[in-house]
Amino acid sequence: MTADPPPPAEIVVSAARLPPSPADAAFSIIRLAPETLAENVRLDDALATVPGASLFRRTSSLGANPTTQGISLRGIAGSGASRALVTLDGVPRNDPFGGWVIWTSLPPEDLSGAVIVRGAGAGPYGAGALTGVITLEEAAPPPGAWSVDGQLGQLGQARAAATASLAAGPGTLFVAGAAEHSDGWIPVWAGRGAADTRLTLDDYSASARLLADLGPATAAARISAYQEDRGAGLAGAESRARGVGISFTAARPPEAASLGWRAQTWVSLSDLANSSVSVAPGRASTSPADDQYRTPAIGYGANLAVRKVTGADTFELGLDGRGAAGESDERFKPVMGVLTFDRSAGGQTASGGAYGEATQTAGPLLLTAGLRLDGWAQFDGHRLERKLATDAVTLALKPADRGGVLPSARLAARLETGQGGFLRAAAYSGFRPPTLNELYRPFRVGNDVTEANAALTPERLYGVEIGAGSDGPKVAWDVTGFYNRLTNAVTNVTIADGPFTDPVEGFIPAGGTLLQRRNIGAVNALGVEADASARLGTALTGSAAFDWTLARVDGGAAAPALTGLRPAETPRLAATAGLTWRAAPRIELIGEMRYESARFDDDQNLRRLDPAVSFNARAQLRLKDGAIAFVAADNLFDAAVATGKTADGVISYGPPRAVRIGFSISDRE
Repeated sequence: MTADPPPPAEIVVSAARLPPSPADAAFSIIRLAPETLAENVRLDDALATVPGASLFRRTSSLGANPTTQGISLRGIAGSGASRALVTLDGVPRNDPFGGWVIWTSLPPEDLSGAVIVRGAGAGPYGAGALTGVITLEEAAPPPGAWSVDGQLGQLGQARAAATASLAAGPGTLFVAGAAEHSDGWIPVWAGRGAADTRLTLDDYSASARLLADLGPATAAARISAYQEDRGAGLAGAESRARGVGISFTAARPPEAASLGWRAQTWVSLSDLANSSVSVAPGRASTSPADDQYRTPAIGYGANLAVRKVTGADTFELGLDGRGAAGESDERFKPVMGVLTFDRSAGGQTASGGAYGEATQTAGPLLLTAGLRLDGWAQFDGHRLERKLATDAVTLALKPADRGGVLPSARLAARLETGQGGFLRAAAYSGFRPPTLNELYRPFRVGNDVTEANAALTPERLYGVEIGAGSDGPKVAWDVTGFYNRLTNAVTNVTIADGPFTDPVEGFIPAGGTLLQRRNIGAVNALGVEADASARLGTALTGSAAFDWTLARVDGGAAAPALTGLRPAETPRLAATAGLTWRAAPRIELIGEMRYESARFDDDQNLRRLDPAVSFNARAQLRLKDGAIAFVAADNLFDAAVATGKTADGVISYGPPRAVRIGFSISDRE
């Protein structure tokens, strides 16, 4: 009898990233567990469980136009371009042309967690980490693990996702894919006309990552692609987004006798098509206003970090650089329902810097300090407009190349007070260069036109905070008070309300507004954020959080009329609460509440959106290990959540109540 062959060697490959920095403990950080991600259809919905983390408008990525899906933290001042940096295992996911994030390209099933660092990045984060950083971690299950998720629901919702981890030589191949369809809803209720249609959505995403052991180091190669098609809620208005990303990473964790390091390079390609329309009086019809038929853009970058751990001290040095090039091609200036002009507008931007950060632990006290020096540049800017009928050039602008050097820093301390308690304090600064979209491309939404501004300069943020909390086994809480000053804030400033004729943009109809992006003096924000979680019994857990921010604009010479007003799309208070009850060994009931105070849909604080509160509920049954069936209700009580308001008073609303049923089956060890 022959002997059985030896069992195959177990393959264990960790992710190609440095371990979390000990400096993180000194800052205001929220960690979202895989369970929180899994309970939400879209990643931005999961992030919205953290008060102060929000897209530019109230609508989630289920119905939001891609150009309004920029995310910001702490309710300082929202922006479609994102005032927070979003990374996936170190690779920026902000769009290279506009800075927004295509959230449908980041399915929750692909992730093992998310870490939200509130406050300006500095340290290892660099350009774009103005109000904070959202670091996403891709799942790294062992070979043989897999998962399948599916669901159906009202609003014509259907979604499926799958992941699989396969042995591949000395490493692991992890693949993931997701697809979604929604018939959507009509956002306008009162005064609805033939112009109003549904906010529809079709999206697809796929990724593959090869992880391999290289002795003490780990290497990863990742490729991903996405596409989404949306109906914009108005007849003839729609958007289409496409993108591909490639990254290569190698990392080695630090050890007592050797340096840790990470080296990474990446490229992303994106393209956006976005058409908008003008709405006739009485909302009886629409006519073409703008056809942004393509926006090809490329983003690229590389970074290198070296970390040394010596006893209780940690030192990290790094270099990083990013660049973007892109152009928006569109037809505009309608005459009798026909677009008569063509525009090409775009350019290039680049930023890069070096940083050093040190952390020291002395008994209960942790101290950390980091310093960065970055250069930024914008160049090859151009805007060419021509008349389609004659091909005659009517406008040819070539803005001057510009650039500069900016320092930034962060300093923090944390003191352990015993029994899980702690005190911490921090000061920091950061910056965000304007995007290609803000610099060079004007745009139109309905009857509102916003002009670009090639003279924009980087936004700067300076902040201080102090916090206290406890990491107790049954109750954990954290309270932070902060003051932030955002200078040179890029804001859409109202020039005039229609009807009138602008020499560049043409006729602005009644109910429309002409705006321009400008650097205004500053936004000052004083706030308090808090979160708590508790085990209320053997089967009941609860959590609650809020962000209260008093933000006011100092318009300076660029916009004196805005001084004393609240930034557009910025609520004063956002709060969430949740309960999870294990009603039986295999049954869980989950409830969630989200509240937001009033906000304004314009810079002049004339278009007020009422406070909104909504409830979500979910009941799930664990059929067996790894299998879950659920029923969920979004906006359980069918609350009217206002998401937009035009100059003539037409209000748009978020989705009505929608019930979903679904399942999840996995074999992840």
